[in-house]
Amino acid sequence: MNFQKRTVTCGDLNESHIGQEVILNGWVNVRRDLGSLIFFDLRDRYGITQVVVLPEVNPELEEKAREVRSEDVLWIKGTVRERENKNSNMPTGNIEVLMSEFGIISKSKLPPFEINSKTEVSEELRLKFRYLDLRRAYLQDKFIVRNKVYQTTHRYFDENKFIEIETPVLMKSTPEGARDFLVPSRMNKGKFYALPQSPQIFKQISMVAGFDRYMQIVKCFRDEDLRADRQPEFTQVDVEMSFVDMEDIISIGEGYIKSVWKDILGYEIGEFTRLTYKEAMENYGSDKPDLRYDLKLVSIVDEVSNCDFKVFTDVVSNGGQIAVLNAKGCADYSRKNIDDLTDVAKNYGAKGLAWMKFTEEGVNSPISKFLSEEVIEAIKTKTNAENGDLLLISSDGWSRCYTILGALRQEIAKRTGIFESVKNDFHFSWVTDFPLFEKDDETGAVYAMHHPFTSPNFDDLDKLDESPEKVRSIAYDMVINGAEVGGGSIRIHDQELQSRMFEALGLSKEDANDKFGFLIEALQYGAPPHGGIAFGLDRLVMILTGTENIRDVIAFPKTTSGLSLMDGSPSTVDTTQLSDLGLNLLKKKD
Repeated sequence: MNFQKRTVTCGDLNESHIGQEVILNGWVNVRRDLGSLIFFDLRDRYGITQVVVLPEVNPELEEKAREVRSEDVLWIKGTVRERENKNSNMPTGNIEVLMSEFGIISKSKLPPFEINSKTEVSEELRLKFRYLDLRRAYLQDKFIVRNKVYQTTHRYFDENKFIEIETPVLMKSTPEGARDFLVPSRMNKGKFYALPQSPQIFKQISMVAGFDRYMQIVKCFRDEDLRADRQPEFTQVDVEMSFVDMEDIISIGEGYIKSVWKDILGYEIGEFTRLTYKEAMENYGSDKPDLRYDLKLVSIVDEVSNCDFKVFTDVVSNGGQIAVLNAKGCADYSRKNIDDLTDVAKNYGAKGLAWMKFTEEGVNSPISKFLSEEVIEAIKTKTNAENGDLLLISSDGWSRCYTILGALRQEIAKRTGIFESVKNDFHFSWVTDFPLFEKDDETGAVYAMHHPFTSPNFDDLDKLDESPEKVRSIAYDMVINGAEVGGGSIRIHDQELQSRMFEALGLSKEDANDKFGFLIEALQYGAPPHGGIAFGLDRLVMILTGTENIRDVIAFPKTTSGLSLMDGSPSTVDTTQLSDLGLNLLKKKD
């Protein structure tokens, strides 16, 4: 195929090019035929330029131009001239190209949807034709931002003496929490690799190897149910450092995020807020609170511990929590509105939702008959309630109580317009002092809140064997606008302490050696104190570009059911491939 190569891109032309002959290559964004004039908007990833054909000047060119359709690929030669009807909405809107010659490089079928950023079409259709979807400026702009984040990341960590090290993609299965994606081995039939959920163990071993400062932009894989901000394969900025404490890693992490926001948005970040896990939960009902707005929660255990409402007193006697969210100005909510909020609460484990309205007529609440005037007044004072306010009350175990109110806090922020008013703001924070373990309410078993290599707080080591649920960790999460964008910890570098950690998790020595023996052995050869953090690159780009859909910032994403609609994966394989791997598919039992 012969075509004339571009001398300039469609987004670069301006008044300084007037009078110059140029060649453009690109896609036809739109063609307009006005009889005496034919217009093309030619598009490449740099922008759009208007091209004009004058039929009376060149009848042959006119006839050929009428064959052109949207999304055809063209080369165009012409002279830049000033545009009569300027378009201030286009960077190239002050000029146009008077075409003298062109060729059709490639014809396009009629696309299943229009290629423009205002097109409303189902996500399923857009994912099936992802290569067309990606032509839209709306998405291309996000990938330009993503690319800039990559460049800032490499530059920042290089300037801070980090070494980029690639860790294996095929590794040993060590499932902790989410399921591994497994890869059968042809040469070792009956054995499997796993795709990494994280390079965690390998980056720790890199510290044992003496690399001191490691980083990697790495793909990770988790076979788990998906949400709007999750995908089965995702990208993280992985960091590990030796001879450091938590403050060193927080300093590096803050510096990185400040560099990204400055480079991409020109935004100067100030101080990061610091909260302990306990403070975050008790004030905001989340370990990743959105601090762009206030709406703090308030405990009323002291106010209701001796009231006549048995639901409350039973919770208090069992060591639970009773807390309140004051939904300011929401006393006019209808019963349906409150039923909707109750459904939100039930989604997070609530059996119901107590509430109390304060109006000019007095108190309106289904539980007010169980509460004395003194108790109601005490609640009103504690929550700073005024006439016109609606109190939402949760009574349950500590964690569930605050988690329920945290969900309601977000819902009220959306319903009252608070969230909309802060959607263009940023708030950066750290949450620290997480529990080392979480306890299963049904089985009583404990499991690592982060991962089993997280160091316990040294002040709590005496509780590790007898009361592991009371042990704090040296772990920290970075939160931006209510999203956890980074998480890390100081690691256990002492082999004996690591063994105690495995014992607390109920792992026998045999199980620990089978899963993590190579790390345990490495720790016996002089391991430095070390720690690290991993940033979710996809989530960072989501926040930077203002989208709530992770599929907008991943070029070829999966659906919420883990399907790639464009290439049809996952797919079946033929019996020969299975035989080579020593596998046989079992039929599902009825």
